[in-house]
Amino acid sequence: MSAALTGRRVVVPETRDLDLLARMLEQHGAVAIRAPLVSIHDAPDAAPVIDWLRRFADEPPADLVIMTGEGLGRLHGFAQRAGLGAAFVAALAKVRKITRGPKPVRRLRTLGLEPDLKIEPPTSAGIIATLSGEDLRGRRIAVQLYPDGSHDALMNFISDHGAAADPILPYVYGSASEDSLVVDVIDQMAAGQVDLVTFTSTPQVRRLQAVARAHGREAALAEALRRTMIAAVGPVVAGAIEQAGGRVAIAPSENFHMKPMVSAIVAAIGSTASGGKV
Repeated sequence: MSAALTGRRVVVPETRDLDLLARMLEQHGAVAIRAPLVSIHDAPDAAPVIDWLRRFADEPPADLVIMTGEGLGRLHGFAQRAGLGAAFVAALAKVRKITRGPKPVRRLRTLGLEPDLKIEPPTSAGIIATLSGEDLRGRRIAVQLYPDGSHDALMNFISDHGAAADPILPYVYGSASEDSLVVDVIDQMAAGQVDLVTFTSTPQVRRLQAVARAHGREAALAEALRRTMIAAVGPVVAGAIEQAGGRVAIAPSENFHMKPMVSAIVAAIGSTASGGKV
């Protein structure tokens, strides 16, 4: 491993893969500041999810849009607990599986399945663009939603093209850290004590904004985003950062997940150390 990040203080807001991402950065010499911002929970009301799973198993739709690997995993978990695990996987094998990004692909493979249509770029706009050339009339299209996402454009596209959308939201976000930790991270960034922050999901950005509002730190967050170099795992996250007033300096050009992001960070910081600019 290189020493490109030696001594660099890097905030890691990741939750699920916190230690994995922190270790990737530490292997290049970074001082990882672990600051998990969000946690993930099953949808609190299981009944609509179970109803959706029964409908999916009994009358499989033509298509399933899988927005996140987490969502597919949660659906499978609900199905197993309801005694529908085998029926869900059997129905899943029959439908056209449309995946947004690499994580749904990996989760499908744990079930012994492969995607039928991979969306590039991995965004809702990418889904719409990919499906725009198809005749969708009369199709039922199941859509696995994710929290805090804006799904109106996709839902409207499906209905406007004569198909029936069958959406389901199988999980919700909760706060994994106390507000005091988030406030401390904001203050450290605003004071110039952080060299880099690595955002891997839009809820991390929204959590910072929510805590800043709740604790009168809006000005501090604006300064934090101005002073701190920002890395984003992909274009969706980058868009959320820019909407929050930040500027993304580092992002992978393709393969929008953590390892390419770390590679991009190492390359960018290494070029800065050699006299280049990010």
